[in-house]
Amino acid sequence: MSKKLFTLLFLFVTVHAAMAAGTDTLVVRIKAMRCEDCAHKVMVALKKKPGIEGLQFDLEKRTVAVAYDPTKTNTDSICATLEATKRYKPSPYDPHEFIRRGMGLKVDEMKTEADAAFIKKSLYAMVGMDSVGTNLDKGYIFVRYDANKTKKAVIRQQLLKMGFTPVNYYTSKIISFAYFHIPAQAANDETIEKVLALDGVDDVNVNAAKGSLAITYVNTETNPEKLFEEIRAEGIEVKK
Repeated sequence: MSKKLFTLLFLFVTVHAAMAAGTDTLVVRIKAMRCEDCAHKVMVALKKKPGIEGLQFDLEKRTVAVAYDPTKTNTDSICATLEATKRYKPSPYDPHEFIRRGMGLKVDEMKTEADAAFIKKSLYAMVGMDSVGTNLDKGYIFVRYDANKTKKAVIRQQLLKMGFTPVNYYTSKIISFAYFHIPAQAANDETIEKVLALDGVDDVNVNAAKGSLAITYVNTETNPEKLFEEIRAEGIEVKK
């Protein structure tokens, strides 16, 4: 886990403690806040202000909840601080607004039209789903959803329950995918963390029911053979 992400998670926890202490909370959207680096810059700007008690980021909604001491600062001052960054300007957050987000996922086990139809039917039944597209030739799906009603993690978990092992999909020549078999008991968070730590690995997922390990990786830094050996070196029983 990166130091930056650890800090953001720390602030995610402290905002709840701040709310419980009787402070006020302001939630704003920051449409330019698209990644952890952006959130970190917002955090740095706001932490300089007296009276800021905690921050909670939601990158899918592109919102930040600011817990603050009203005796030391106010909403106008907080928004002015964000405006001063030039890039991370705040706008009102509406919990009922349709916030469209998209996600591409590699789904190696999707082999037939029946598999694709099953995926579409199941995902369309989820609250907040906008559209689902499938590509059997490349083995990926692309979904659009309302970030005010669901999240990437929820969609990925639904696919796992359906018997698939989704990982991030990108349309880039330097991105490739690997799929291995592992014992069901090894399909856990510890395995995910170990494989994520390997050079060149972008995303990892496991499925205990399938005994599967799926990986998105940068092919200029690693390859399936190297990954296979490195995973074995981590003490994980892996098969091609």
